[in-house]
Amino acid sequence: MHKTVVIICDGKFPQTEYPRYLIRTADVVICCDGALTKFMRNSLAIFGEKRLPDVVVGDMDSLSPAMKKRYADIIVQIDEQEHNDQTKAFRWAIENISGIGSICILGATGEREDHTIGNISLLMEYARSFDLAAMGINVEMISDHGTMFAVTDTFEMECGEGRRVSILSPDNSLKIRSEGLEWPTDGVVFDNWWKATLNKASQDKVRLEFSHPSIALIMLN
Repeated sequence: MHKTVVIICDGKFPQTEYPRYLIRTADVVICCDGALTKFMRNSLAIFGEKRLPDVVVGDMDSLSPAMKKRYADIIVQIDEQEHNDQTKAFRWAIENISGIGSICILGATGEREDHTIGNISLLMEYARSFDLAAMGINVEMISDHGTMFAVTDTFEMECGEGRRVSILSPDNSLKIRSEGLEWPTDGVVFDNWWKATLNKASQDKVRLEFSHPSIALIMLN
């Protein structure tokens, strides 16, 4: 059976039922260090009892010495500063948990804008750095408002007619021919983030055909 892993970052803690359902049903819950207090504050409402996450990963700069000592059994401290805590947690999961089928990243948005932008863009970095398709791992970032994921080539998705769809890419040489969107993306030049945002699915299935393997971020609201 494929395991579901939830990574909770130190942004806005999920308030709506769907991301809380993902926490409640996950096989493994990982908190970035600063999210531990928020998780503990919300665990009773989610599980019906007070719970700890399975693992806390990060540089631990957000935890007091007393908390680090108290929860030492579940803490994985990674001091290097080239990656943020979200990435440290993601890499730790890939390297230490066998049989992962999906990773859902929660709490990555909603507070500091620079953290929000950085955390969302890292989805593309993970897709470039790991052969997630070959590993059979689906990675999504979910907030109270929508779902985000990265793609590296032509793909189709069942998103439902009327669903809001935004597409972002850092590759201005990429052309994406679309089927099933109200405003076709065929002529879009991806030289700024807004260029293919705020679109809408005109049918249940959307197909995006890439001119070449590249990277793009899909946001569904």
